Amino acid sequence: MTPIVIGRLLSSTTSGCVIGCQVSQADAPAFGQMVRIPLEDGSQVFGLVHEIHVNDDGLVRQLVTSINLSPEVIEDNRKNRNMPVEMSVVFIGWQNAKTISQTRPPKPPLSLEKIYTCEDGEVSAFCASGRFAYLRSLVRNEDLPAADLLTAHLGQVLKSGNIESENALREVIALLKDDYPQLMDVLSAVSEIVA
Repeated sequence: MTPIVIGRLLSSTTSGCVIGCQVSQADAPAFGQMVRIPLEDGSQVFGLVHEIHVNDDGLVRQLVTSINLSPEVIEDNRKNRNMPVEMSVVFIGWQNAKTISQTRPPKPPLSLEKIYTCEDGEVSAFCASGRFAYLRSLVRNEDLPAADLLTAHLGQVLKSGNIESENALREVIALLKDDYPQLMDVLSAVSEIVA
């Protein structure tokens, strides 16, 4: 199966990036989905979508005040809009040759790099490559919706057929053992998909 480009990189740091994609793309990633960014040197960066922004493009502000908005106008605006859907991605690891590291990448990807969603095999390979070290940065990042992000990501891990999800939960519990309120928040959210 040939991978489909879902967007291109707008801006990045070593901790994350913002990507842009078309509204009409049916294969656009969902919140919590794992994505990958292949780099020119043969390495690639992995991340999780943690925010999706649909900004207005000026015309939308005018259209929302219309009384009789036809379905054709709505469809045209969605397919031909000037502003991309923007997705914020937090980096969770990188790969150089065959070695996967669950740490922050050593350098950020450059603008306009292609972005792909990770297939089940790629999710399984990434999770099997370490001891869920990337979860530490997710649960300790106060700018991320940790409980919801972990729930969505673990849902993808379970779907990928990776039986390591129990180990991921053990790691989350170990990381949050001294933060009972956040631990309960995360476990409550995760229980929605594990049950």
